[in-house]
Amino acid sequence: MGTNNSKNIHRKVALVTGSARRVGAEISRQLHTVGMNINIHCNHSKEEALALAETLNAIRANSAHVLYGDLLNHEDMLQIVDESTKPWGRMDLLVNNASTYYSTPVGEITPTMWDDLIGTNLKAPLFLSQAAAPWLKQSHGNIINIVDIHAERPLKTYTTYCAAKAGLAMLTKCLAMELGPHIRVNGIAPGSIIWPEGQSSLSEAMKTQIIEKTALRRMGAPEDIAKMVVYLANDANYITGQIIAVDGGLSLP
Repeated sequence: MGTNNSKNIHRKVALVTGSARRVGAEISRQLHTVGMNINIHCNHSKEEALALAETLNAIRANSAHVLYGDLLNHEDMLQIVDESTKPWGRMDLLVNNASTYYSTPVGEITPTMWDDLIGTNLKAPLFLSQAAAPWLKQSHGNIINIVDIHAERPLKTYTTYCAAKAGLAMLTKCLAMELGPHIRVNGIAPGSIIWPEGQSSLSEAMKTQIIEKTALRRMGAPEDIAKMVVYLANDANYITGQIIAVDGGLSLP
């Protein structure tokens, strides 16, 4: 996807939040491959972000820039958008990829958990989009939100996360309506792409169960999400306000 019209995206500028590792890093790599300059945002994963920028800059000089900031801090969010416009004087694409994900069983949910999960998955995309909108309007750019199939399909003990992603899905549609015709806004809803880490890690039995529920009987890969980002950013000129599932059929009834 994107290869036929890759000249359209050449030297345009993307800001990808949470892009030092995992899916975010692959989104950055794929956008860079088709010619975009990349603002790599991270909060804690600074070494990985710098290593990714070094790799991209070795491929094409002055094509990647690292930004730091806590997406739970409003001033940091404004600064991230401001700094992302300085290296190349423009912004063409905002990818709201950064996310927190962990279980919050009812009875154990704390205000801190709520603030964290709603903050990164819903509040940050709203305020980043609002700050970036004047720049994106100038460039007739895009916003792409990484949602989740569990925005529509509840996941037991993940109530707060699911509610946040459901809000992000509606935010995507509202922004598309309000920011058109100059800015297109779409969402991507991944299924099983990379298994969760840390406290959200799954047992082998749970992994097998998920794969068996997937129509294609296999996991996806970060490239599947990243290529959809490239398509929506570059080739989908008449698509806005849509949430596109990239899940191998996991969300089928």
